Amino acid sequence: MTDETDESILSEVEREVESVDWIAAGAAIASISAVGIALGLGLPLLSVILERRGISATMIGANTAVAGIASLICAPIITLIARRIGVRVTMLIAVAFAGASALAFYYLTAFWTWFPLRLVFHFAITALFVLSEFWINAAAPPGKRGVVLGIYASCLSLGFALGPWLFSQIGSEGVAPFAVAALVIFLAGIPLVASRGREPVIGERRPGSFWRYLTAVPTATAAVLIFGAVEAGGFALFPVYGSRVGFDEASAAQLLSAIGLGNVLLQIPIGLLSDHLRDRRILLLICAAIGFVGTLFLPLLVQNWWLMAAVLFVWGGAVAGLYTVGLAHLGSHLSGAELASANAAFVFCYSAGMLVGPQVIGGSLDVFGTGGFAWSIAAFFAVYLVLVVVRLFISPERS
Repeated sequence: MTDETDESILSEVEREVESVDWIAAGAAIASISAVGIALGLGLPLLSVILERRGISATMIGANTAVAGIASLICAPIITLIARRIGVRVTMLIAVAFAGASALAFYYLTAFWTWFPLRLVFHFAITALFVLSEFWINAAAPPGKRGVVLGIYASCLSLGFALGPWLFSQIGSEGVAPFAVAALVIFLAGIPLVASRGREPVIGERRPGSFWRYLTAVPTATAAVLIFGAVEAGGFALFPVYGSRVGFDEASAAQLLSAIGLGNVLLQIPIGLLSDHLRDRRILLLICAAIGFVGTLFLPLLVQNWWLMAAVLFVWGGAVAGLYTVGLAHLGSHLSGAELASANAAFVFCYSAGMLVGPQVIGGSLDVFGTGGFAWSIAAFFAVYLVLVVVRLFISPERS
């Protein structure tokens, strides 16, 4: 009788440990979906408008890079703010600022005004990023972390896929694309309001708890840095690249949707696979290798839209896998009160990539022509491949 009771209690504990609070997770997923749609629509939209106004690719890259600066400022301090006023309230304030600034891009037309607007918009977006990642990590039990984060990343990717598709349907004229972006962001506040009392609590601050995570799990933080560089630079400047190689505005936007669709459909399988690997760095290596090879083939595919779309579908899913697997790899090495600071450091590295990527890719487009777009992106993947190979040899994963 005692053995049966013990087994019953143990089974109950295991179910509790492995259960997912989907209502709480839903608030985080709704927030990240709104972020994805806003960025997927906003990055190409703003670049097309600036290109039409005669702004150079280098200056477009510089303006886009402000997103990285905003995120670098936000990431180290947002957990301090959320610890003081609460995770949910902080996210609701971020929703308000992000939605309002998205609409303001239409009404403020002077190029210099888009620099402070980018700062406000991406500060708020970063706040949603950091806190939603902390929230989803808190809601994901260890044995299901990969698949839960796969669902989370799929929703982010779905947003990135829907954003360019909306852009291809609405176009870049008038207030409509800006109003749609703002509306999507504001709607993300509804599940946040409904999740009152379910948000995770950030624990007491530990000395050095933010900065030490920048290098604590280098293959994870470097993965998201590369992902941020390729995503921000590639998404923002792909319409410019597309127009220079002969695609019209709608066709280039639909190719972005192909990337996003690959992200959506492949993240859950990638997350499931990562849950069954002893060393997730092998999967990170594979994702980066696909990104590297796929990028080098881009210049050879510009004459065949459908073939390019098919390659970008696989490429996009593999590249987004750097984010999904990197986050799972980070979460598998950390737990408890450290999660918020760890996720802030993770987003900090993503933001650093957002700062570097548009500058390097935009500059390469201006200096080397259309070939510079693929070469610069491939260079990011090459650097990461070297890092992962070195780490696999000098720091093998323990059983």
